[in-house]
Amino acid sequence: MTSSVQSTEPPVQWAALAGVTAALAMFGAAQGLSSPLFTLLMQKQGLSPGLIGLSAAMMPLGLILSASVVPAAVRLVGARSLAVGCSLIGALCFLAIGYLQDWVAWYLIRFIIGVVINPLYILGEVWALSLAPPSRRGRVMGVFNTVLGAGYAAGPFTLTLVGTSGLAPFMVGVAGFVLCAVILRAVSSKLTGFEDDGQPASGLAGFARMAPALLLAVLVSAAVQQSTYALIPVFGASYGLAEAVLAALVMALSLGNILLQIPLGLLAERFGGRAMIVVCALATAACAFLLPLLILTPLVWVVLLVMGAVGYGVYTMALVELGSRFKGSALVAGNAAFALMWGAGGIIGPPGAGLLMQGIGPLGLPVVIAGLDALLVAFALYRASVRRSGKA
Repeated sequence: MTSSVQSTEPPVQWAALAGVTAALAMFGAAQGLSSPLFTLLMQKQGLSPGLIGLSAAMMPLGLILSASVVPAAVRLVGARSLAVGCSLIGALCFLAIGYLQDWVAWYLIRFIIGVVINPLYILGEVWALSLAPPSRRGRVMGVFNTVLGAGYAAGPFTLTLVGTSGLAPFMVGVAGFVLCAVILRAVSSKLTGFEDDGQPASGLAGFARMAPALLLAVLVSAAVQQSTYALIPVFGASYGLAEAVLAALVMALSLGNILLQIPLGLLAERFGGRAMIVVCALATAACAFLLPLLILTPLVWVVLLVMGAVGYGVYTMALVELGSRFKGSALVAGNAAFALMWGAGGIIGPPGAGLLMQGIGPLGLPVVIAGLDALLVAFALYRASVRRSGKA
């Protein structure tokens, strides 16, 4: 990137960008704490794994069902008011869950949490993309996703400090959402008012026609990441690994995700988001093929570090490409479509991989991962050829 191009960019609003990133980290910590907390509490109440899993599904269900209304809500009340309001509602939900201690009520409240956190996901990414200068968008989104991932990792760690008894863990969740609201409010004057950009409204269907490959990338990234996190312990157990090692497998995936998003972002600045989506998908498929070959060797830790990074890196690269192609209302619609596809990938991936593992054994997991990424690469290359031929 030449200095003349960089000089044409507006000044970077670092304070606003740091504020948005910090706010989403607080929100991520609250979210990271919630999943193990609810599972442990419901286990203490003697609930079956089926009921626990159904409760966990309420939040992504809320994400999926609310995705299509976020662009309209932004136009109605404004992005800043919507984000702050949703943060405060999330805090109230955590407070209600702590006081009620009623697993039946948790189903409804966890669904509501899924609804109100969706604008935070969508608007946080939109603001980060809008505030990031084009010449540095890759590294900015790498930092953004790294900090968000660290926030998620901090949630379970905090739970080990405060325990699951009483209101203490719920108050940590309340504090995370309140801090998110406070930070967003503090930097709100610097956040882009894209709800008033005068651009025509772009629905999810309209966005899908403009960028189908990006949506497939999000679907594949979600399905691969959530299948891997959910089933890598099952995969490892089938090779006789100890329980402590199985937990470490998941930690290796998370560590790779946190450590390597910034280098991937820098590569996106050099080679472009579209090219890096293909590279990350190919790398993920290669890691999947190596898993059964190296699962009983020390090299598996390297494979998992890389796999955790490039598997989620497909999503980071899709975000970079989204920010380079779309602005204003279309960017909001695109992020809402991303949220919808992420939820769909999470619902499709783990059950599909689990069923294939039941049918053909542990190899079902790498087969699903490699197959999904091969599909993404093929479609991305097809779309690239269509664009070159001038048909789209």
